Amino acid sequence: MNPPTLSPPTGFSHAVVATGTRLVLLAGQTALDADGKIVGDTLPAQFTQALTNLLTALRESGGTPADLARVTVYTTDVAAYRTHARELGRIWRDLAGRDYPAMAVIGVVRLWDEEAMVEIDGMAMLP
Repeated sequence: MNPPTLSPPTGFSHAVVATGTRLVLLAGQTALDADGKIVGDTLPAQFTQALTNLLTALRESGGTPADLARVTVYTTDVAAYRTHARELGRIWRDLAGRDYPAMAVIGVVRLWDEEAMVEIDGMAMLP
């Protein structure tokens, strides 16, 4: 839901009315590969891996990207996130489609793995 009295959203929804019977809470995902190593030396590369990891956990829970109700992105460099916003939006659309959950981007000093530039967590409502 995007009320006309609010600024038009770009790459997110102002509000999501979630319906369903199963709430899936998705832990924060960084750019860890299957061996537990951070991959990618750019924010877009790490965002791709982190989002892929989040969507993998969601699919294993029986959900799809359209079931995402809320996503929070934590980044160690908000300026870089804004600089790459178009590319990150394209990555989102390629991996998750055009269904946008309610979203927030939060700047942090660092993440658990020092090499990590981005972490993504979320909530989904499954039918």
